[in-house]
Amino acid sequence: MNTIKVSQLSFSRGPRPILTDIDLTLQPGRLTAILGPNGAGKSTLLANMAGLLKPNRGHIELGGLELRALSSRERAQRIAYLPQFPEIAWPIDVETLVGLGRIPFAGVATEREDCRAVLHAMEMTATSSWARRIVTELSGGERARVLLARVFAGTSQWILADEPFTGLDPAHQFEAVESLRRFAAEGGGVVLTVHDLSLAARTADRVVVLNDGRIVADGTPEEALDPAVLRSVYGVETEWLVAGVRRTPVIAIHGRHFG
Repeated sequence: MNTIKVSQLSFSRGPRPILTDIDLTLQPGRLTAILGPNGAGKSTLLANMAGLLKPNRGHIELGGLELRALSSRERAQRIAYLPQFPEIAWPIDVETLVGLGRIPFAGVATEREDCRAVLHAMEMTATSSWARRIVTELSGGERARVLLARVFAGTSQWILADEPFTGLDPAHQFEAVESLRRFAAEGGGVVLTVHDLSLAARTADRVVVLNDGRIVADGTPEEALDPAVLRSVYGVETEWLVAGVRRTPVIAIHGRHFG
């Protein structure tokens, strides 16, 4: 299996520790949400798992192989990474940008396979009608959907996405979540960093909570988003309310509720 295994990982920037003794095994076929306050180390952990940062200590394995031993091309074929603030430097059209997700497969996949992957990715993100639109002229939410399409076009085994729903309205946020869940249901692995506790509770199979660079909770949404954990990490009082077939945490701050 193409499991991601993180063992005793520690990462520092200069003298400041960002991550400390992280142990985490992630299985494909599931959507995992990583939560935590600002500065908890969420983005840094994701970048380490993508092989973009080198830990000071510990190691990461992908399918039993040391991640750092794989070439950048091999990593890119297996792991698609979406940063929190991706830059789009050129005024290219949407279809061309989505097609950049096929770069790791240059010389491996056929032109027909590349075309099929790009079209499927645009269908999954409802961006097909924008094929000739210029990316730099899109709104923030529209760009977010196009960038997610580029990730899907990579047909990788894993998707690691840092705050992928930023800028999306509720309807398109739901569509993006559903497309990622379909990817996981088909055998892929998805790891997201999110800030929205309710969104994580409704959509994730597993929730990992970070605080001060350490894992403080890891389990099902109900286990990891326990009121005692959230009180310790965020300093807020929470309760779980029933919403359909799943319970959803509603955050109460000074008597106000935020779903």
